[in-house]
Amino acid sequence: MLLENLDGRRRAGSGGREAAGRSTPSGPVVVVTGASAGIGRAVAVAFGREGWRVALIARGRERLASAARDVEQAGGQALVIAADVAEANALEAAAVQVVSTWGRIDIWINNAMASVFGPVTDLSPDEIRRVTEVTYLGQVHGTLAALRHMRERDRGTIVQIGSALSYRSIPLQSAYCAAKFAVRGFTDSLRSELRHEGSRIRLTMVQLPAVDTPQFDWARSHLPRRLQPVPPIHEPEPVAEAIMRAALDAPREMWIGGPTIQAILGNMVAPGLLDRMMARRAWEGQMTNGPAGTREGNLFDAPPGDPGIRGRFGARSRRHVPAVSGATARGILAAVAFGCAAGALAAAWRLGAQRTAVPARRLPERERAARMIG
Repeated sequence: MLLENLDGRRRAGSGGREAAGRSTPSGPVVVVTGASAGIGRAVAVAFGREGWRVALIARGRERLASAARDVEQAGGQALVIAADVAEANALEAAAVQVVSTWGRIDIWINNAMASVFGPVTDLSPDEIRRVTEVTYLGQVHGTLAALRHMRERDRGTIVQIGSALSYRSIPLQSAYCAAKFAVRGFTDSLRSELRHEGSRIRLTMVQLPAVDTPQFDWARSHLPRRLQPVPPIHEPEPVAEAIMRAALDAPREMWIGGPTIQAILGNMVAPGLLDRMMARRAWEGQMTNGPAGTREGNLFDAPPGDPGIRGRFGARSRRHVPAVSGATARGILAAVAFGCAAGALAAAWRLGAQRTAVPARRLPERERAARMIG
């Protein structure tokens, strides 16, 4: 069972692992895609803080170099690999480079993503295809590249970075939501195949809430106002700590953030109600009051500059992030549902017993009255 509150601080007892990692030249190896900014960079730094060797994969060389410095300053070793996750051959070559440099891959985290904001009727086929290639096929390519090397050792962990939108779609991000749904379907199939093979390779998917990252300043948009994640918004560092915990513990799924848990469970219980809520709240909730026209964004090319980990919503972001395994959350929901059903049955039984008892008590009275009249 995994149920905890993460606030971005180093977990108790992590210092021993950190010291061991730093003192051992052959320490563990993690690969992070989309590692140059945002969540991916925060995850890379979190592993660096624990003394891991971290391979960073992304398109922007300037941001990759900066992220590598962050990892090394945190205490890890960094390997920079410029690659587009939409290109399967590029990720296969990246995996070969990691193994040839450090000997193995212990954890591979598929984090790279791209999105385009706008109504479905405003999106072009090229935009939808590109979002699919990066957000869905990028995870497929990374998974296949990792598997080829992990199978040789019959060990390793692959982490798919998902979202609450992997279960509950929202308006204005149809291509991104569809890609995240596809990742979940692919992951579930692969999990069954690995189990069938008796493989010791572990597979986990992490579903994220809205996070304060730079993507809302560079994502392609057809909307009239500036972008924002649907509130409530969470800081990236505690989310990255939860992702690292999922990578180490490998639950089937980990749901991070109260809104994620509510959205997934709510969609299981009342999807129609959430349809209406999303139509009202998620449309306006993805825009601020500031005007912004259509922009190219980072969909096809890496934007210049080095925005780092955080976006512009720090003053509104939550630092405390609850995390729960999907199995635990479903168990809680099932227990609540069972309790409600049991209560309803008990109430119905008591009501029925009362109704059948009333005539039984009145029958002798009627008999006595009849005898008195007679």
